[in-house]
Amino acid sequence: MAQYELLLPKMGESVAEATVIKWVKQPGDAIDLDDTILEIATDKVDSEVPSPVAGKLVKQLFKEDEVAQVGDVIAIIETEGGSAAQVEEAPVAAPVAEEKNETIPGIEQLPVQNTNPQADFSASERFYSPLVKSIAAQENISITELDAIKGSGADGRLNKDDLLNYIANRNGGNVIKTQTVIMAPPPPVEKAIESKSNTQPATQPAVASKPSTTSVSGGDEIIEMDRMRKLIADHMVMSKSTSPHVTSFVEADVTNMVLWRNKVKNSFEKRENEKITFTPIFVEAVAKAIKDFPMINVSVNGTQIIKKADINIGMAAALPSGNLIVPVIRNADQLNIVGLTKAVNDLAVRARNSKLKPDETQGGTFTLTNVGSFGNVMGTPIINQPQVAILAVGAIKKKPAVLETEHGDVIAIRHMMFLSLSYDHRVVDGSLGGMFVRRVADYLESWDLNREI
Repeated sequence: MAQYELLLPKMGESVAEATVIKWVKQPGDAIDLDDTILEIATDKVDSEVPSPVAGKLVKQLFKEDEVAQVGDVIAIIETEGGSAAQVEEAPVAAPVAEEKNETIPGIEQLPVQNTNPQADFSASERFYSPLVKSIAAQENISITELDAIKGSGADGRLNKDDLLNYIANRNGGNVIKTQTVIMAPPPPVEKAIESKSNTQPATQPAVASKPSTTSVSGGDEIIEMDRMRKLIADHMVMSKSTSPHVTSFVEADVTNMVLWRNKVKNSFEKRENEKITFTPIFVEAVAKAIKDFPMINVSVNGTQIIKKADINIGMAAALPSGNLIVPVIRNADQLNIVGLTKAVNDLAVRARNSKLKPDETQGGTFTLTNVGSFGNVMGTPIINQPQVAILAVGAIKKKPAVLETEHGDVIAIRHMMFLSLSYDHRVVDGSLGGMFVRRVADYLESWDLNREI
């Protein structure tokens, strides 16, 4: 028998520790591969830790409610095999139900000053997870008030939903002030943008819990914003006040791209066991254009311009809960069309199944958003801070267009689409923004109909 040392996994660059919430497996229990061993909580998200091996749990090295550091050995598992001790970090599972409600996953948090006083939780005998403590601190909920809230968790433990329900109902449902700001995610791009004859219904984010309404004189209604909508509204204002937005538009003739994709999609799926959409084609064009104009791939820190070494492109995907998450295709410029297709499809599927790792939603340097999935031909997207540009791709439409031929100009039916680039005018001038979006269009228009896959 071998002794396998299970380590507390990494949960993102800014997360150094986690609290053990619940041991799902007890000493002596048999464990299969990927069985959940315990639940952990950070100040951002609650997660499950699955087992990377099969065997029997021998020892728990941390008790419930204790704090472990990333990399600490948290459990010993007895496995079949040699006698050498094994040390490996377990993969962290995707966030479970107790997901952070004050931010949308995949969007980098902007630094803001929190003026709320921090409560002294040591004065209470009751256990509160870091997530609950964070929400309580932001809403200025005292320990006395927190202790009085009835919890629905194990042993009466107060969980996130208990606290959020209490906050929503206290003070007659008045507006809750918060210091947290988030970036509202762009519309999903994991769906292919098809011409009208090939369009499939776009994935629509489900609406959150219905806000309370109040009738006014039997006519107008006052609808109280839910928590998520307040946070989105705050961050939209923050992004606009941070960056002077300018949007440039280009119309592109993508006929060759559409015809090529229609020609190869069946053979591609048969050979690669993957469906090819337009999304990886857009990502490839953006990555090429970024290499041509690297100053679009930057962020701003005060008076410093940080030029990014990697080209990491974010795409949005809809979750079953109705929320949106933005997984990031890292080093997109180093992948061919097959690699991009596999990356896009893999991230989209795992996003819908809540299987993304925390690091897969961080580190984006440029964002691609699809307004065409809603039938829109163009849009003016808001920049995903701290990036400096975001590209919206519109619906592909068949339209009459003038073509120049050796025999003169002719009118033909072509597949046309608009590209909209919003950029931060502090560091991206109109010439750079205009040339960049034009270059993306050039790559799409010059698509080789005979390109091999």
